[in-house]
Amino acid sequence: MARNFREIAIPTRTDCLALMEHYNMLPHIREHSLMVTEVALRMGASLQEAGIPLHLPLIEAGALLHDIGKTSCLGTSHNHAEWGARMVNAEGYPEVAGLVREHIVTVDGDDPAVIREAEVVNYADKRVLHTQVVTLAVRFADLKERYAKSEEARRRLAALEEKARRLETKLFFHLNCTPVDLLKLNHAREEP
Repeated sequence: MARNFREIAIPTRTDCLALMEHYNMLPHIREHSLMVTEVALRMGASLQEAGIPLHLPLIEAGALLHDIGKTSCLGTSHNHAEWGARMVNAEGYPEVAGLVREHIVTVDGDDPAVIREAEVVNYADKRVLHTQVVTLAVRFADLKERYAKSEEARRRLAALEEKARRLETKLFFHLNCTPVDLLKLNHAREEP
């Protein structure tokens, strides 16, 4: 089943890198975003090959810009996903802003069989700890160590982890590889 992709404004990779610079994205957040992009594009291309209609340029821009609001939110109580979505929307990219908004928590759709670009970016972000591809268990152990300071925070993270596991199952149902196979991207990046 093919989807018709309407003409939408999507920044190029060069545009995204310029926006990272313009918004003073810290180098370690930029490196994280580049690795998330690598994972998201690999997943998106594999899902496309399996017959899932996805728009790879949208996935690439969403992954590159998913943490665009993080630097300016450090030390504040602002939600960096919401903040970043506003920034990207103000730049004239509302569809990309939607992916940025959903990179922490996806909006549940009506049809569980439909895979959206926002889900691919969300999952890719859940698989990258700093600049390394890791398992969901490792990623969430780190998140819990850093952010589970209250019972409410622990409950939120547990729910987020469960949602990420369901998303992983949904995505890999269509693929002839496993989540562990993504770990190979760490070695591919190290090779010349």
